[in-house]
Amino acid sequence: MSQGPRSGLYAVSSALLAMSSQLEVRDVLKTIVVSARELLSAEYAALGVPDDHGGFAQFVVDGVTEEQWKAIGPLPRQHGILAAMLQKAEPERLADVREDPRFEGWPSAHPDMSDFLGLPIRHGDETLGALFLANKNCSKPTGGCGFDEGDEELLSILAQHAAIALTNARLYERSRELTIAEERSRLAHELHDAVSQKLFSLRLTAQAATALVDRDPARAKGELQQVAALAAEAADELRAAVVELRPAALDEDGLVATLRTHVQVLDRAHSATVTFASTGVRALPAAQEEAMLRVAQEALHNALRHAEAECVGVALERHGTGAVLRVTDDGKGFDPRATRRAGRHLGLVSMRDRAGGVGGRLTVASEPGKGTTIEMEVPGG
Repeated sequence: MSQGPRSGLYAVSSALLAMSSQLEVRDVLKTIVVSARELLSAEYAALGVPDDHGGFAQFVVDGVTEEQWKAIGPLPRQHGILAAMLQKAEPERLADVREDPRFEGWPSAHPDMSDFLGLPIRHGDETLGALFLANKNCSKPTGGCGFDEGDEELLSILAQHAAIALTNARLYERSRELTIAEERSRLAHELHDAVSQKLFSLRLTAQAATALVDRDPARAKGELQQVAALAAEAADELRAAVVELRPAALDEDGLVATLRTHVQVLDRAHSATVTFASTGVRALPAAQEEAMLRVAQEALHNALRHAEAECVGVALERHGTGAVLRVTDDGKGFDPRATRRAGRHLGLVSMRDRAGGVGGRLTVASEPGKGTTIEMEVPGG
């Protein structure tokens, strides 16, 4: 195995851990490429994920500057050496890729490459992508390839773990897509139950006001005031739903700011007082932040829609390297065991699933007439 600047068991272990710790597909791809280039001491590395139309759905490179990458132009097609890597199950090691009969050239801005090592990333019978390295940083034998059998063996090991990491990341993204679909379905039901009912009431009240305008102007005025109030409530409901539909704010503002904004909107939209407090919370892994936001939203929904609470408090506190979320209300409370037996979960199953899915835990404390406290703890990263 090559003795590059980051060779050795520790470097290999670090690379494998880095791969397995990523959840987003793009992050996994980048980690694979960077790890491969550094471990095998290559000047360039790339990983292409094929699409079904002869091109690449994603193509990640390392060793090329952003300016160079833009100058190179569109993503490559599946041809020549790239196509061979996607079709073969074995590594390909070449002394000079330019001399190979399958080589079909590259754009003028493309960096010059000579010795080459590539292989497919496979999961079962499926080819997930192809990993390429070029220009080994070493003294090369005359007419020979700088990459040796040890490099080939190491790259094969990386590819096996890369397949696992990439498959897990894809499953995670599909899970998030399903979660988004579930959230949209829940919001649709909420809009139907809340906003649609208010709009229906608004219509009836407006009709009543129309009928009263001539014979009882005073009562008509009262009905019109009710129309204005119902319209304002419907607008607030829509605004709150839109906030729930846009967790993208997490990427820009982080969990603390997103929760604070959400609480402020709900405080304006409902008669109950809704407050937020945060103490010493650090940035958490993206999956944990999203799970905590969703649990907070579900708990707030229960408190404001079902608990008849007058005061609802949201607290987010640092706990070791992680955080604790606490949503407390002074509403009518419930018996969690009786609710579970009756099949009315109030979203508790969903909240527990979200907490467990990111390595956290959820506890629920409630009694009839004594309010409810929902607490979620995550370990951080």
